[in-house]
Amino acid sequence: MAQDKKSQVKEFTYSWEGKDKTGKTLKGEMRAGGDALVRANLRRQGINVTKIKKRSSGGGKSISEKDITFFTRQLAVMMRSGVPLLQAFDIVAKGHSNPSVTRLLLDIKNDVETGASLNQAFRKHPLYFDQLFCNLVQAGEQAGILDTLLERLATYKEKILQIKGKIKSALFYPIAIIVAAAIIITVIMIFVIPAFKELFSGFGAALPYPTQVVIDISDAFTNYWWAIFGALGGIIYTFIQLKKRSRPFQIALDRLALKLPVFGEVIRKATIARWTRTMSTMFAAGVPLVEALDSVGGASGNIIYQDATKRIQMEVSTGTSLTVAMQNSEVFPSMVLQMVAIGEESGALDSMLGKIADFFEQEVDEAVDALTSLMEPMIMMTLGPIIGGIIIAMYLPIFKLGAAVGG
Repeated sequence: MAQDKKSQVKEFTYSWEGKDKTGKTLKGEMRAGGDALVRANLRRQGINVTKIKKRSSGGGKSISEKDITFFTRQLAVMMRSGVPLLQAFDIVAKGHSNPSVTRLLLDIKNDVETGASLNQAFRKHPLYFDQLFCNLVQAGEQAGILDTLLERLATYKEKILQIKGKIKSALFYPIAIIVAAAIIITVIMIFVIPAFKELFSGFGAALPYPTQVVIDISDAFTNYWWAIFGALGGIIYTFIQLKKRSRPFQIALDRLALKLPVFGEVIRKATIARWTRTMSTMFAAGVPLVEALDSVGGASGNIIYQDATKRIQMEVSTGTSLTVAMQNSEVFPSMVLQMVAIGEESGALDSMLGKIADFFEQEVDEAVDALTSLMEPMIMMTLGPIIGGIIIAMYLPIFKLGAAVGG
């Protein structure tokens, strides 16, 4: 209980200045629960503090996965070049353009300075460093090959980021077009059609059925826009909350995602690519198979594969081969199973898993390119008739009036 209370003490970042035993002026930053703790900590290091200032926690953008990937690559390069760990952290932190990243890295550096191992310092920030990241760093520290594992980790994160970027770029265009079309239709319904309605009221004749339907829809938009947008916001909010908190909803959503026409196959390939890439990285780092599977499921990004990984882990822990356990899970294609079997038999499982990941990453690239080319005509074929139909419906009375006058 006392330990829980201690862990809840809020910490702040302090900038300090002082002099060491030789009189040399030193400057730095430290994370602590108060300035008294900073003074005590520095005093133990033989530093006579002359100035302490609490640094504002505001400012800076949020820390993205791209920031963490870039930091991992920088740290790997510096350590491979022989730069000491603490100095490498200092260089990367102070050279970063995002103050939030700078604060995070200086916090980790301070933890390492006060005696924590690097993986322990990372584990204090689970929002940015997941279990896989921390486990690989720990394996590198224990084996004395931290620089090598940081390079593998950086490559892994770059590959995963590349896959996610491909999928996001493929979805961005259709989503942008749909949002723009929704805005245009809303403006037409609320502002343009009421003007036509006022014009048509002086005709003194019944309006064509399509025109009347569009006007009725416009009236509903104009009178109940607050309810429509409120309901839409409520649906989006409920969806987000269910996705975060309801496991059955997550399972149903991820299962549906894998069954979607066209998109489902891309999602499945991307999931398999992440699964095999993670497994290859963990296994190459010397992490035992059963322990490696702890991180693999979560890294796949799909709860169906996460649950399947747990079943695979249970079977492997009782002596079943990885190939048989994966086959029993019924979520991997036969090509993957055959290549894993060859990897197990030849003793080159990490290499074979890496080749599977390379293959599926290439498949995702090609599928996304094809999907991007296919989406544009599909969107136009869907939105064109809707917007065109509205315009034609509003001009039908004018055409009818012109025909009557001409007759």
